[in-house]
Amino acid sequence: MPDGQTVRVRLYERLQTTGLHPWRYRIGVPSWVATEEGVEAAEYTVWVTDEQLRPIEGVDLSVVPTHRRLAALPPPKPSGWVAQPDPQRRGGTVVHDSTCRSATGGGKELGAMEALDALMPPGATACHECAAAEILIPALELGKGYG
Repeated sequence: MPDGQTVRVRLYERLQTTGLHPWRYRIGVPSWVATEEGVEAAEYTVWVTDEQLRPIEGVDLSVVPTHRRLAALPPPKPSGWVAQPDPQRRGGTVVHDSTCRSATGGGKELGAMEALDALMPPGATACHECAAAEILIPALELGKGYG
């Protein structure tokens, strides 16, 4: 993570394959979700490469379900957020979940804090067709008065 930060995640399974990154790991990342009742703990599940994950010292990985596939897998899709120019507003920006079908390709990949920063300027919006508006807008509201 940025600035050398780390997050403890839950490891669900690992996959050995060929290619640049011989190990892939399916992890659960702790997160928060805004609901009508408030903010609740949640988990975001994603596959990462061996380059993105560092084991915790002393933890036995032999109990983690392990799969071996000799054929190369496609490269992992980026996780997080993407900022793209808004086609409806000159000079505007739209922030999408990286898996959003409305994202037109390209754009700048962002981490969570960068996505929140990208929504702060006038003319910036969060996509309502993916999780961006549902997750990022309430997070911005929580941060008001702390900056």
